[in-house]
Amino acid sequence: MFLAASASLALLAGACSSDADSSSPATSTPSASASASTGATAASTCPTAEPDAAATPDWTLDGDTGSIAVVGSTDTAAPSVTVEAPFSVAETQVETLAEGDGPVVAADAEVSVCYMGVNGRNGETFDSSFDRGAPVEFPLDGVVAGFQKAIAGQTVGSTVAVAATAADGYPSGQPQAGIEPGDSLIFAISILSAS
Repeated sequence: MFLAASASLALLAGACSSDADSSSPATSTPSASASASTGATAASTCPTAEPDAAATPDWTLDGDTGSIAVVGSTDTAAPSVTVEAPFSVAETQVETLAEGDGPVVAADAEVSVCYMGVNGRNGETFDSSFDRGAPVEFPLDGVVAGFQKAIAGQTVGSTVAVAATAADGYPSGQPQAGIEPGDSLIFAISILSAS
C-alpha cells in the first residue's frame, strides 16, 4: 500500500507541479501520512464509485471552444467531467460546487484532496486520485496556478471545479500526462483538510 501511495504522490508532483523549471527535481515531497490539520480530518480514501448517470451537472460552462458539464463528488461517488471537445477557455474560471464548513484554505497551505484532472482538448482524464481511491497531500504553492486558484480561499470540506487556461496549467505541455502546449485543463476537487 505504501508503494502505491508513493507512486501516486510522484504522479501528482509530475502532473500538477509548476512547469516553470521542469529540469530540476522537486525540492520537497508531500507526506504520505496524514498530518495534523486545521478543520476536518483528512479522509483515508477517495470515493471510487461512478456518479449517478442521471445526476444533474453542478456546473456547466461554455468555453471559447467546446463546453463542459461537471458533477461534483459525494461521500460515495467520484465526480464526472463531460467534455464537448475541444474545450478551451481564455480565462481561468473556478466554481464552488458545494461549500464546506471548515476553515478557509491559505494560498501556502498543505492540503489533502481527492481530485480528477481532465484534458479539454480530448476529454480524457490524465490523473485521478479518485481512480486510485486515495487522497494526496501537497503544498499548494507547489502546483500549477489553476489548481492553486481553485483551492486557495475555499473552505475545507468544499467541492470545487476549475477550468484552467494553458497558462495556468502547462503552457509548454506535459507529455507524460498527454498534455500538449495550449491545452486547457479541468479539475474536479474535494478539499479534505488544510494545515
